Amino acid sequence: MEQAVTTSLTLTDRQLCDLELILNGGFKPLKGFMCKRDYATVLNKNRLSNGSIWTMPINLDVSEDFIDKISLDEKIILKDKEGFSLATISITDIWKPDIKEEAEIVFNTNDITHPGVSYLFKRTNRFYIGGEVKPILAPRHYDYNQYRHTPKELKYIFKKLNWKKVIAFQTRNPLHRAHVEMIKSAIKTERANILLHPVVGMTKPGDVNHYTRLRCYQSVLKRFNQKKALLSLIPLAMRMAGPKEAVWHALIRKNYGCSHLIVGRDHAGPGLNEKGKPFYGPYDAQKLLLKYQDEIGIEMVPFKFMIFMQKEKKYKPIDEVQDGEKYNTISGTELRKMLDNGEKIPSWFTYPDVAKELKISNPPLTERGLTIFFTGLSGSGKSTLANGLMIKLLEEGSRPVTLLDGDIVRTHLSSELGFNKEHRSINVQRIGYVASEITKNRGIAICAPIAPYENDRKINRDLISGYGGYIEIFVNTSLQKCEDRDSKGLYKLARKGIVKEFTGISDPYEIPEKPEIIIDSSDQKPEVLVDELYLKIQELGYLK
Repeated sequence: MEQAVTTSLTLTDRQLCDLELILNGGFKPLKGFMCKRDYATVLNKNRLSNGSIWTMPINLDVSEDFIDKISLDEKIILKDKEGFSLATISITDIWKPDIKEEAEIVFNTNDITHPGVSYLFKRTNRFYIGGEVKPILAPRHYDYNQYRHTPKELKYIFKKLNWKKVIAFQTRNPLHRAHVEMIKSAIKTERANILLHPVVGMTKPGDVNHYTRLRCYQSVLKRFNQKKALLSLIPLAMRMAGPKEAVWHALIRKNYGCSHLIVGRDHAGPGLNEKGKPFYGPYDAQKLLLKYQDEIGIEMVPFKFMIFMQKEKKYKPIDEVQDGEKYNTISGTELRKMLDNGEKIPSWFTYPDVAKELKISNPPLTERGLTIFFTGLSGSGKSTLANGLMIKLLEEGSRPVTLLDGDIVRTHLSSELGFNKEHRSINVQRIGYVASEITKNRGIAICAPIAPYENDRKINRDLISGYGGYIEIFVNTSLQKCEDRDSKGLYKLARKGIVKEFTGISDPYEIPEKPEIIIDSSDQKPEVLVDELYLKIQELGYLK
């Protein structure tokens, strides 16, 4: 009789995406999370140990505490956040990877501004386990189920429609007129059909949420011949790994029954590095996919960057534009700025119904939800400044304001927590979650915890930025000044060793890397500093 499985692991959002694609065949030939041998050959050879092309490590990362509970050859249950059992994994490998080496090989960088590197270094557990997974229950989805197809289902649809050539279009952004013209050109040139296959798993922090994007895709779909185009969603967790990710996307789309994949400039690239330069060359992804496309059995369709010709009133590939011809284009950065300022989006750039959806989900900064996150040492003046700023914002009156002070939250939300590193992180991330809900609903959340660790602050920023604005204020008051104030007598107790794990004395405070505002409360009166903060928030565009 088979032994009952008792140990379980609750999966993260990324792990849930990976598991779903393992189970439905999107990650074929993977049958589970990678073992150590496959992980090594993927890093060193872009192949699994059986020789199959594969460019992205798919690992189940777990904590050291969890490792202590399990052993090799054990079977554990994989659960979602609601507690539903989705699959079992039979553990064949447990190891501690060199994540710096992984970052250099997969992302070609250790630059923490790369979102994939940041996730690897700051949000991934230090141990990996590998093994085959067996399904129990398919992951549950409550949205857009009419567009959620497994590879088997899509292949059946293609066969029923008698589609022999299918071009996949990978996207994590809304589509505009230039995209539609480019896709129509590809359909005509290849004499093929188009699968709009947007990512609805994890994308780049700050991307438009998938609900808004889906409403935009539904609108754009009407611009195609309905017999030639299909919309389907893929629960993929992107890594933004550029060239290696392009090959990975091709492998996945082959599993979904596609014959072609559109690959554009800087495909799956994360933008600029800390020096303001692109992480990857504009055509690196196309070059790497060309190397493997015949073996994969999928053909790359190069993205033709389309621009709007003023005189002709139509779109044209940029490489067909003659010197001196006038044209228009709007970058993603420029579009975000237009939405932030409440400006009208030109009709030559996008469709009215798409512009309407973008404006609904991205109102002007003065109407958008906002989190103002103070951080600094105990006694730095955070609470005083936060309370004063709250009163100023209530006077301004454009949005409801909620103060989440560190001591208040400790009393009402985190009373059971201590002050070790784990509990500090839980407390700060709880504050971030509450602030995200306030921001999502167009309110202003003012947070004033110590928040000593950069990783917790980064997690909160990534979470909240998906719903509205985020301003980090570093109250850079010196430790000496904070000790001089010591209104609670805590520093004295910490110096004597009576209060343990006290930030700034026995526990570190990590200086914020890129706060929007830095202020020192040592010498100025609080009311002067509050006025200064109010003006700076106004300059950032969030107040009229």
